[in-house]
Amino acid sequence: MENLQLKSLVTAEGNLELFLESSTFPECSEDEVIIEVQAAPINPSDVLMIFGAADLSTAKAVGTPDDPRIRAKIPEAMQKATAARVGKALPWGIEGAGVVIATGQSDVAKVLMGKTVAVIGGSMYARYRVIAAKDCLSLIEGTTPREGASCFVNPPTVIGMVETMRMEGHSALVHTAAASNLGQMLQKHCIIEGVELVNIVRKQEHVDLLKGLGARHVCNSSAPDFFMNLTDALAETKATTAFDAIGGGDLAGQILAAMNATRHGSSNHTQLYYYGSLDSSPAILNHSSFGMSWGIGRYQLGSFLQKIGADAAEKLKQKVVSEITSTFASSYTKEVSLQEALTVEAISVYTKCATGEKYLINPGL
Repeated sequence: MENLQLKSLVTAEGNLELFLESSTFPECSEDEVIIEVQAAPINPSDVLMIFGAADLSTAKAVGTPDDPRIRAKIPEAMQKATAARVGKALPWGIEGAGVVIATGQSDVAKVLMGKTVAVIGGSMYARYRVIAAKDCLSLIEGTTPREGASCFVNPPTVIGMVETMRMEGHSALVHTAAASNLGQMLQKHCIIEGVELVNIVRKQEHVDLLKGLGARHVCNSSAPDFFMNLTDALAETKATTAFDAIGGGDLAGQILAAMNATRHGSSNHTQLYYYGSLDSSPAILNHSSFGMSWGIGRYQLGSFLQKIGADAAEKLKQKVVSEITSTFASSYTKEVSLQEALTVEAISVYTKCATGEKYLINPGL
């Protein structure tokens, strides 16, 4: 059996090239296992790491359907930043799930034989992944790799947002790009936790989607009365902290200004965290409208997990496992093979990171 893995490199000519590398079937050491990967999501963070420096308008296929290769130009202004990657083929894929098909001789490895497990650690866009047995998250019997593929990024982020809100003394929160997989999880989790949530979306169909999940407050940023509706929702919920997946534009500034416009927000500290960069344009922040006590920062899941400690992090993982087909269930627009993921058509869709267009790679297809 041969392994097949998605990799990319930067060429001396200033191009980003994505391709599939073939290798022999891997071996594992005493404390490791070999996973046959059956599902690996393409998250916005994957897109950013793989394609961040490239001009995707220049992407073209330079291989064959069986041996695909994509080439895109890296703008001259970005070539210095990517110089260290020239000629180095790097594997990708943050998280995924599959079945353990071989193990080392240690007890901790052998007990996983035949189990469906989820893992995080990179290099998941491959037919087979060798990883330490201790780094595998065993899924409940009956949970499929597709259902368990997204255990490590979105669900812990959702839990972390609510716990960060509580640790910092806030009682309700705001979330943007709220109809995403993560946003839907957050809405369901907040209902269970009894937390007021103000969702911000940009399409009426996304308003309807979240209302169908039980959302009380959904504000459409494309509506002419958006700021007034947002201010009313903040006044009712007393939300003083926000998590923004957009990054660029003026939405973050509008949220902080709307918080300050409420009696509760103007007399308490308001906080906005960026956790995504769906809009790469500069952020527009008119801080004179934010009041006297406010903050902007970067939310990082890794920092949150370190802060709560190993025991709490393990409890968090087990909560995710127990609710991965309910509260933390993910949905995917399309399931593709490794070869199909390296087509210009597919790349033009999943790199937009648009709501309702999340792709899942199944390396076994």
